[in-house]
Amino acid sequence: MNSLIMSGVLVVLTQAPAVALGQTAEERGLAIAVEADRRDRGFADSTAELRMILRSRGGDERSRELRSRALERPDQGDRSLVVFDSPPDVRGTALLTYANRVGDDDQWLYLPALKRVRRIAASNRSGPFMGSEFSYEDLASQVVEQFTYRWLREEACPGEAFDSLTCFVIERRPIEARSGYSRQVVWIDQEEYRTVKIDYYDRREAALKTLSLSQYEQYAGRFWRAGDMLMSNHQTGQSTRLVWSEYEFGVGLRESDFTPQALTRVR
Repeated sequence: MNSLIMSGVLVVLTQAPAVALGQTAEERGLAIAVEADRRDRGFADSTAELRMILRSRGGDERSRELRSRALERPDQGDRSLVVFDSPPDVRGTALLTYANRVGDDDQWLYLPALKRVRRIAASNRSGPFMGSEFSYEDLASQVVEQFTYRWLREEACPGEAFDSLTCFVIERRPIEARSGYSRQVVWIDQEEYRTVKIDYYDRREAALKTLSLSQYEQYAGRFWRAGDMLMSNHQTGQSTRLVWSEYEFGVGLRESDFTPQALTRVR
């Protein structure tokens, strides 16, 4: 679907109920994705603290402390920045991401030991981020236009935190051929349109990873954020957990805070 057709579809769908009678599976899946995106618009900018816990197949764990910043750009794609604070060997490492509505996202990694900013090639975005089970691709904002969609079914949401809710289950397929995934199956709760679970399939259509989201809290009376994200790799037996805290919205971040040149000055 080209960008002009997609733009027209988005206009129609954002003016209609998220799920309407007579829709095809593709139209229904897209409508759900559009509604989930619409409900998260308007946050302007945000900051948060997070802890990354890496767990090996044998159960050994390592922990890292990070900070996150995000800047909303509704018409062009959001910008985000994550910075490592500890342990000392990765302190100051920073990843900057520009999510694009058309084409590949842009990403830059700052390595303080080398005092250099390295652009992440699109062909390398499926690789692991700093030894975790999250890829560079996973850390970009999920832009609606980057996928095609298909509604699969409705069923009880997975996980104890959502056991009283019903979920939409949709499939999304990346449009960009260089994605590390052939498809993703996404569970979205019907009450607040929060992502509950994502199953990722590799380019050979084999089950690769599962992301489970929980501990949701609402901020500013509107925006839902998961406090716990667990990415489990079915092929390696390893996992990475992100524990989020200290969310703040509308803190006054600027475009100049999200440039490759600014990465060397991040503190």
